[in-house]
This record gives sequence, structure tokens and C-alpha cells, in this order.
Amino acid sequence: MKQHEKPIIVEQVIDASLEAVWDAITQVDQMRLWYFDNIPSFKPEVGYETRFDMHNEDRNFPHVWTATDVVPMKLLRYDWRYEGYVGDSFITFELSSHENLTKVRVTHQVRESFTADIPDV
Repeated sequence: MKQHEKPIIVEQVIDASLEAVWDAITQVDQMRLWYFDNIPSFKPEVGYETRFDMHNEDRNFPHVWTATDVVPMKLLRYDWRYEGYVGDSFITFELSSHENLTKVRVTHQVRESFTADIPDV
């Protein structure tokens, strides 16, 4: 992905409470069910950083996530990069409640272009 490309935006209405969805994206035990099962820790606090490795074929991708914006029950943004690789992006979750449903908007915005010679990132 390149910095000049438009952000990727996905919206979904989920049949779950706002609190349940917030927990799914901020509580490490829930995140392990929805994201990666080896996330060691996470706290929805600005500046909190977590690191974990993901392997694809013969390559290792050291994930580094740093929380940059947190508005409880509304917004979570973190910087997502791969240590040792060129590239950096923001992942933003925006939540809103609609009756007993929760609308989730996820945006992936590249801040620094990812290297083009590695198709996995």
C-alpha cells in the first residue's frame, strides 16, 4: 500500500451492544479471538505499545501497535507498523450505537508507503 492511495474503509452494523464491540477491540482476551491469537497485551491508553510476531511462509513480521487516540466507546486509533520494514499506517475504529446494534467503521490509512517488494505487507 502506498501513501498516496485512498484509505480503505469498511463499515458494518453488528448485532451486539456498543460495550461488547468496544471490549472486542480493546480487551486482549477478546482481541485474541478476533485478531491474532498471540497478542501479548493491549490497553486502550494513548501511548500504549504492544509487539508480537506473525509468520508467513519463511518471513517474520514483527507487528508494533501504538495507541494514538482513544475515546472510550467511540474511537480507537493505533499506529500499525512492522519493525524492520518500511511503511506505517493508522488503523481507526469508530463505533456508534443504533438501537441495540453497533455500527463499526474501520479505516486503514497509510502514513508512509509500505515496501513494494514484499507482497505480504
